[in-house]
Amino acid sequence: MQQAEDFRQESRALAAILEPLSDADLRQPTLFKGWTIEDVLGHLHLFNVAAETSLQGEEAFGNFITPIVKNMQSGMSILDCQFPWLDGLSGRALFDAWKTGAESCADAFADADPKARVKWVGPDMSALSSITARQMETWAHGQEVFDALGAEREDHDRIRNVAHLGVATFGWTFVNRKEPVPDPAPYVRLTGPSGAVWEWNTPQDENAVMGSAVEFAQVVTQTRSVEDTALQAIGDTATRWLEIAQCFAGPPENPPAKGQRHKA
Repeated sequence: MQQAEDFRQESRALAAILEPLSDADLRQPTLFKGWTIEDVLGHLHLFNVAAETSLQGEEAFGNFITPIVKNMQSGMSILDCQFPWLDGLSGRALFDAWKTGAESCADAFADADPKARVKWVGPDMSALSSITARQMETWAHGQEVFDALGAEREDHDRIRNVAHLGVATFGWTFVNRKEPVPDPAPYVRLTGPSGAVWEWNTPQDENAVMGSAVEFAQVVTQTRSVEDTALQAIGDTATRWLEIAQCFAGPPENPPAKGQRHKA
């Protein structure tokens, strides 16, 4: 699957900026809920291993995820749930484990049937959707790391996978908030880093989203307020969507306020 290679390259791009950092540097807080860079790595490592384990079948995945789900159900935060599993792994050792695990996960999905169904914390999904979600999460959490380090990320056209996930979760965004799903979904026209133009849904003059694919990905992953982008939302449906867009699973999350998430 090309998406497995896209995930690999996304992970390597994040690893490259983290490579020079010390243990102390990795404890630097980000603008995402006060998580440290180390917290981000632990989160990505846990769910990369979970995704790879899902390819081994329902029993293997169940054995892996059950203790984590029990902790979540007891009221532990998604952040706190990773610490028992990490068992003290931190700093450079955690960085190395995450980097090695990301390569292993990419290798496993590269050989997988894209249509194979795999278990997950939420509904089952295809292997293709699973590795696309891993790229999305790596890219999204990578944003707070680049921001914290004051670095500008060089994006590539693999961002199309994240944008596609954003478009595909239009309905989910509203259902998750118990709001009626508007019909039709907006026409989406985005420009990728290479200048390529990508389109989704039926063209509509009065119901559309247009602009940068990177900025659209930032909005649907909630790493930027739509007010901090140059995205153009035409019509009430498109405007409301970008105000609450959420392409990831879990309870409804409010996007950051204007100026709340930014490069240091």
